[in-house]
Amino acid sequence: MGRIFVVDLEGRTFTCKSCKTHLALADELFSRAFHCRRGKAYLFSNVVNVTVGPHEERMMISGMHTVADIFCCCCGQLVGWKYEVAHEKSQKFKEGKFALESRGKIMDGTDSEFYIDTHLSISDAEDA
Repeated sequence: MGRIFVVDLEGRTFTCKSCKTHLALADELFSRAFHCRRGKAYLFSNVVNVTVGPHEERMMISGMHTVADIFCCCCGQLVGWKYEVAHEKSQKFKEGKFALESRGKIMDGTDSEFYIDTHLSISDAEDA
């Protein structure tokens, strides 16, 4: 296996709760109105310091998607998923974006869990 280079971000960051590795900038936050099977999730335009797992088809509340789980590159913690393909036309905006699970997976850069009270208008939990 090759050497891991970790990108340090400047500004308000979201980090892996397990090892504090930077994952995303607050400026890359696309939507707070997501929900996954374990609680809230946030949609980001870009993330760093993750490895991407294999593609798989998942039926979610918003329809069928091809997704890949994403893992912290330092500790291996599952932190969310990447949308590769949205099969429904109304969901195409998600393609290439990343969902990070907020509950127990990520934190804001101030060492506290990042919870935002939002109205959950978009939900993408798996049906199973």
